[in-house]
Amino acid sequence: MDSIKFGNYLTELRKNSGLTQRYVAYELDVSDKAVSKWENGKSSPNIDEIRKLASLYDISINELISNMEEEKHNNITKIVLTGGPCAGKTTALSWINNYFREKGYTVLFVSETATELISNGVAPWTCKSNFDYQLGQVELQKVKEKIFEERAKGMNANKILIVCDRGMLDNKAYMKENEFKRILRAFNTSLVSERDSYDAVFHLVTAAKGKENIYTLDNNNARTETIEQAREIDDKIIASWTGHPHFRIIDNSTDFEEKLQRLLKEISSFLGEPEPFEIERKYLISFPNIKYLESISNCSKIEISQTYLKSDNDSERRVRARGLDGDYIYYLTEKKKISNLKRIETEQRLTEKEYYKLLDRERDESLHTIHKTRYCLSYNNQYFEIDVYPEWNKQAIMEVELSSEDEVVNVPDFIDVIKEVTEEDAYKNYNMAKEMPKQLTLKPKKAR
Repeated sequence: MDSIKFGNYLTELRKNSGLTQRYVAYELDVSDKAVSKWENGKSSPNIDEIRKLASLYDISINELISNMEEEKHNNITKIVLTGGPCAGKTTALSWINNYFREKGYTVLFVSETATELISNGVAPWTCKSNFDYQLGQVELQKVKEKIFEERAKGMNANKILIVCDRGMLDNKAYMKENEFKRILRAFNTSLVSERDSYDAVFHLVTAAKGKENIYTLDNNNARTETIEQAREIDDKIIASWTGHPHFRIIDNSTDFEEKLQRLLKEISSFLGEPEPFEIERKYLISFPNIKYLESISNCSKIEISQTYLKSDNDSERRVRARGLDGDYIYYLTEKKKISNLKRIETEQRLTEKEYYKLLDRERDESLHTIHKTRYCLSYNNQYFEIDVYPEWNKQAIMEVELSSEDEVVNVPDFIDVIKEVTEEDAYKNYNMAKEMPKQLTLKPKKAR
């Protein structure tokens, strides 16, 4: 979003001066395409070009550079590290700090609010009600995160990583549904806004699932859960975050050190160290039982509108509105294919204004906008996305993102897979925007 903001700033300067891109290109002795790339955020002018732009737009060089540097220094990523009781978060936070500082990041930590309150005497059992306690915890959490974000904007750093030791949606696991809705109303916010305000969420599975012999509460005096309670809370936390566009679950399939290595790998991949990529498999499935999906706690419904932008031959650019019931978050995504399973992917959060500007200026009119309902499903520590299209009533698409190309996919037992279509061009979103593949004539099996 940083480069997009600077590009929008250049666009406004040009339009306020009553100039065309072609005229600016002529005056600066560059191509029309170069000016276009500056304004859509795909590249930036060099220092000589900045001087010429400042003269052309009748502003000071310092003003132009300060706007450019402001965006550069605001390269802030906010992630959540969450998990069930005795999952290894304390050690993981230390690993994250050491690893990413060596990578050149300024790492900031927002401490766990629940532990902070409970350890100092403010707890659900000391307050007049659980709702009263949760209201205070959410208020403090929001204040702390805002302070860290605002202070980060003023730091002289190129890469800032804010790590929240638990985030807003963790509170949902400790409340009844009506209590959580009251919390949202109290802060005039929504589930989508709070959940998707974080760039990524990483969940460490409790040791009570698979590593029972090392389960302990000795390292946290704010915890009192039995193994059975820890498993239940772990499930509730996963369900609370299900629906986030970048949610990863780190299970106990390896020893603890390798578990943390897998966590660092997942965070590195998301941040683009050394490069951002995704590994996914895609399946054509029989039309799912929507009532069943909407009835289970570890499945969240999302509405998506996806539009492709003009792009070079070797890349794919799209904007997406993602949310529910009119409450949307906006993204710009660029993808570049590396192999049939692996692609470099970069994503930027957009404001609503930036989203509609890109639609207006760069929409690829040869492609249709894709509308779909997505069901995000956490199942056996894997994260599935089931896309239901209005054009189909017999089939749907299911995707799962993997940490490695040889990871085994644990298909949910209530999903009927027709075939894998990972390598079939007809089922890639870009080609589906040209023309939806026809439905199969076979009668789908009934899901549970």
